[in-house]
Amino acid sequence: MADDKSKAAQYWSTNLRLILGSLVVWALVSYGCGILFRGMLSGIPVGGADLGFWFAQQGSILTFIGIIFHYAWRMNKLDKEMGLEE
Repeated sequence: MADDKSKAAQYWSTNLRLILGSLVVWALVSYGCGILFRGMLSGIPVGGADLGFWFAQQGSILTFIGIIFHYAWRMNKLDKEMGLEE
């Protein structure tokens, strides 16, 4: 019983750490690159627009999709490590 609680605590700790890391990356890309760092990125052309505009319109969405796939892959790996795979 104590081992199950320890395993559950480790699982949720790892899960929360992964969620926090994902949120930090998402915030930096969407808010940072799209708004805060747009001035620094404005001189870099990407497909006819500057990089800051591209991040505000497309980059943050593509990054979010990448984060979703990374989260799913990492959680499947964690489930296997903990013996919880389906």
